Amino acid sequence: MKIIKIATVFLSLSMILTTVSCDKYLDINDDPNNIPLDQVTPNEMLPVGITSCYYAQGRTLNKFASVVMNATAGNSLVYGAPFVDDYKPNVTNIFYNEVWDGLFRGVANLDKINSYNDPTNKFIQHKAMAKIMKANYVQILTDLYGDMPYSEAFQGQNLLTPKYDKGEDIYKASIADIDAAIATLKSGVGEQPENDIVFGGDAGKWIQFANTLKLRYLLRMSNVTGSMAAFRDQKLAELSGAQFIDVDVLENPGYSSANDAQQNPFTNYFVYLSSGTRANNFSENVASENIQIILNGNSENDARPVYQKFNNIVDGRRARMFNLIGGKVLGIRQGNVPGQPGVPTGGTAVSRFNYGITVGSKTPGSTREYIDMASAKSGPIMTRAESKFLQAEAALRYPGLFSNAAGNFSDAITASYNFFGATGSAAYIAAIQNIPSLGWTGTDANKMEAIMTQKWIALTGVNPEQSFFDYTKTGFPVTLSATIATNPKPNRLMYPLSEYIANAKNIPAISNSDVFSKNQYTPFWARN
Repeated sequence: MKIIKIATVFLSLSMILTTVSCDKYLDINDDPNNIPLDQVTPNEMLPVGITSCYYAQGRTLNKFASVVMNATAGNSLVYGAPFVDDYKPNVTNIFYNEVWDGLFRGVANLDKINSYNDPTNKFIQHKAMAKIMKANYVQILTDLYGDMPYSEAFQGQNLLTPKYDKGEDIYKASIADIDAAIATLKSGVGEQPENDIVFGGDAGKWIQFANTLKLRYLLRMSNVTGSMAAFRDQKLAELSGAQFIDVDVLENPGYSSANDAQQNPFTNYFVYLSSGTRANNFSENVASENIQIILNGNSENDARPVYQKFNNIVDGRRARMFNLIGGKVLGIRQGNVPGQPGVPTGGTAVSRFNYGITVGSKTPGSTREYIDMASAKSGPIMTRAESKFLQAEAALRYPGLFSNAAGNFSDAITASYNFFGATGSAAYIAAIQNIPSLGWTGTDANKMEAIMTQKWIALTGVNPEQSFFDYTKTGFPVTLSATIATNPKPNRLMYPLSEYIANAKNIPAISNSDVFSKNQYTPFWARN
């Protein structure tokens, strides 16, 4: 694989992040941080745009979503009372503001590709891929924040205060971009990108990914009414019979353990630095008691109703997802400290992300090999498991347009086992087959809860933000709040401080209480 060295110059919010690749890709001897933009083509921009988006997704967004969905907890055995703002939650304009800032910069990189002057359409396939990836990350942004700058955004110094567009309009525009990208890729016009770090220039897989992304957009709107419902139904009908992605969608510009900057950003944030020093978040982020009980099959005999469907269902993925302590996942009850229920006694041993999440299906033979494997691991943008769960949901909700709900549900669980490098998926599927809301049985409502519950397990530590959006839409999986919570789970995040500084005249006047109630600031698809 080609190794892409990325030099970045960070500018203010709503401006492009001037990023370029160097080494083999630019025959320039000057300082790569000062390469003129007119010498940077979409061939260099495409991998930079993708990796800069994943950087935010794999780090702070992963942490936020893992905690809010009660898969991880703060290590109160070592840190006293960690994650207080997450647990309450105290959602302010500095709460995970790196998510907005990082994703917005990355999307600006992708948008810059489509504004590149290309009169001969040499780079039209690059532009199509950038449109698809931009739509992927714009959806995450607007699902987290609602209305946001879009139609006037990404113009750099030409417009520092872009207007805010409605989430509905952003969804429509993004779906239009996906459709346009599919048409371009089908046409075969233009050069095949040599720096495609996702599918290696395979236009067919990009089209399948685009179809699946479009399906995700439309399923997010399953509860909308009126004109948006009519739009959704029209677009769903167009997708009937389409091919969806059947492989994991992974990005990798040449990650390695050569130095910290070359590492997979998830690894550098949660696992190891290239030197072998543990990452800062390794000790603090541990398994929650919630996921402990679920993966262990409630061997703890917890009497709370939410855990009864898991009784005696030991999940074969558990040892791949979290390291075992005494043969089981051992976590911490969110909000509690030593001496309180749900906090281990007798030492500081507690489970953390293990090989299935940190390296995938492989198993390292030594610490050094672990560092190398984890550092070189590809970043997951969408897994095959998520694709199959989306197809199961589509067939359950819209059986006249899509089919094989049960088969896709089982395939999704199997894909998750494979992703984590676990064995025993068939036995697990057989064990849950008669358990409503966990296996494929019972009412449609039971089956929907089963989809969302299994999807949450499959995306833990991988793309957990998608389960947060599912929870906001459906209320599933049923997810307990921390013991010290004073607010319900948020429906969205606050706009970051950087936006209040840079674009104060346009930013909506949202209050802290608006985050927790259904109102005009709630993402449009979650208001009903």
